[in-house]
Amino acid sequence: MPKITFHRGDFHHEQTVKENANLVVLAGTKQFPGIKYGCGMGRCTKCVSKIIKGAEHLSEPNWKEVKMLGDKLKEGYRLTCQLFITADLELEQEE
Repeated sequence: MPKITFHRGDFHHEQTVKENANLVVLAGTKQFPGIKYGCGMGRCTKCVSKIIKGAEHLSEPNWKEVKMLGDKLKEGYRLTCQLFITADLELEQEE
């Protein structure tokens, strides 16, 4: 099972999740604390996160991420609601 390490300001959380889990879905069902999120459909960008480790295991950004994030994709940012976790991942969100 993939291990997720999450940071937001002084808050840090580490947890294993089932393969192909979506962190925004888990956060919405109170199974993964701390993640900011909104629509869950790639439109509001409230869940934008910087990938620190494990980006190579994520799928290529989809059209929603390309449209909403643009050049921030090159800086390692992704929309958490559009990610399905298959391997260990470390990510952070701004306060």
